[in-house]
Amino acid sequence: MGILEDKSRARLFYKYLSKVYDQVNPFIWNEEMRAEALEILDLAPDDRVLDVGCGTGFGTEGLLQYTDDVHGLDQSIHQMEKAFEKFGRTDRVNFYRGDAERLPFADDSFDAVWSSGSIEYWPNPVDALAEFRRVVKPGGSVLVVGPNYPRSSVFQRLADAIMLFYDEEEADRMFAEAGFEDITHVTMGPSYNPEIAITTLATLPE
Repeated sequence: MGILEDKSRARLFYKYLSKVYDQVNPFIWNEEMRAEALEILDLAPDDRVLDVGCGTGFGTEGLLQYTDDVHGLDQSIHQMEKAFEKFGRTDRVNFYRGDAERLPFADDSFDAVWSSGSIEYWPNPVDALAEFRRVVKPGGSVLVVGPNYPRSSVFQRLADAIMLFYDEEEADRMFAEAGFEDITHVTMGPSYNPEIAITTLATLPE
């Protein structure tokens, strides 16, 4: 387990990263990648969507282009304060401080769950994915964007020491253990590394 796959360390990390997150983020997770992932999720205008690990609201902003019923959850108050500045606390988005592995919502609460740039910090990703499945309605979708496992052995050792990086095979395992069956993957990234991220879409049966 990487050093940042610890909730208290991740909160401390984002306490300081939140100050520059929106300036740094485009080098790794940019608007073109977000747009591609949103097309894959294929939201309807009346869908109720949960953004898990919403952070400063980069993914949230994209979701609002498709639906007005967006809910954001994050464990870092420092990240969320940046999101509050953009959207207000309860104006355009309802925000919640909480844990991806213990979502504070009833079963079948959302038409879709979106999570980008968050899974890599979860100590127990299968538990979080099972929670996603629980709160999504039958026929709904879950989309998760995470860091693709590097091909270089040097970078693999570095990645393993920091946080969760994974490939399609590992994504299949995690999603299957969480109870998903209909699972597809797409890699994406900026021009300097077009496979830096792995996007997984899982659809629940009707």
